[in-house]
Amino acid sequence: MGFRLQFIGGGKMADALLGGLIAQGWAQPDELAVTEPLAERRRELSGRYPQTLVSDTPQAGVDAVLATKPNDIEAAAGALAALSPPRVLSIAAGVRTASLERWLGAGTRVVRAMPNTPALVGAGVSAVAPGSSASADDVGWAVDVLSSVGAVEVTSEQQLDAVTGLSGSGPAYVFLVAEALIAAGVAEGLAPEVADSLVRETIRGAGELLVRADRPPAALRADVTSPGGTTAEGIRVLEHEGVREALAAAVAAATRRSLELGGS
Repeated sequence: MGFRLQFIGGGKMADALLGGLIAQGWAQPDELAVTEPLAERRRELSGRYPQTLVSDTPQAGVDAVLATKPNDIEAAAGALAALSPPRVLSIAAGVRTASLERWLGAGTRVVRAMPNTPALVGAGVSAVAPGSSASADDVGWAVDVLSSVGAVEVTSEQQLDAVTGLSGSGPAYVFLVAEALIAAGVAEGLAPEVADSLVRETIRGAGELLVRADRPPAALRADVTSPGGTTAEGIRVLEHEGVREALAAAVAAATRRSLELGGS
């Protein structure tokens, strides 16, 4: 049986995708391969996926997911170029398709993606953008791969920096809110473990309601904001303290930083 896909880099995101593809039946374990330079990490992956080839050498002529750190991607792409992969999906932040196409050579079609860390629990969201020679079929292939760990949107590459600032960095914004809410609960007299549990479940429940309800966020907020009530008072303070403006500034700053890292 031949390989359908190989991962260049065996970090957490590659691990999540590997498990998701197998769980969804996209590929059999022995149709997947992982190239990982660290021996200890190779042992971990081999223990978790005993039927999958985990080695320090990439495979020739096999579609690939470039899942290395951005600083390592040029060397990884250069090594892969000699093996003529038909197409490559890159999940390295900030690395432009023009650079990838130059390193990989004219015979390889490139799709670039920006996933986020909830992919580690199958609840991620990614955006994909085609390179200059990628077809609609190539974009569909990338969507299929990334759908194994969450939702996927198709954008232009010019939009990926904004995607990075919003959903790529977004989980960290939510975690910061969680930190602040836990600390606020403790300050109001709750035991730390109680505050922690309440915040985790509140964020999970609100997220589920937001996803499942066919209504805009403003309507859901209005449902729990009775005039003169406790929520209304809390919202009044958040608006006064500029929470909307702070979030907008955070997304804008992260977007600018993505542009800088990509050399734009």
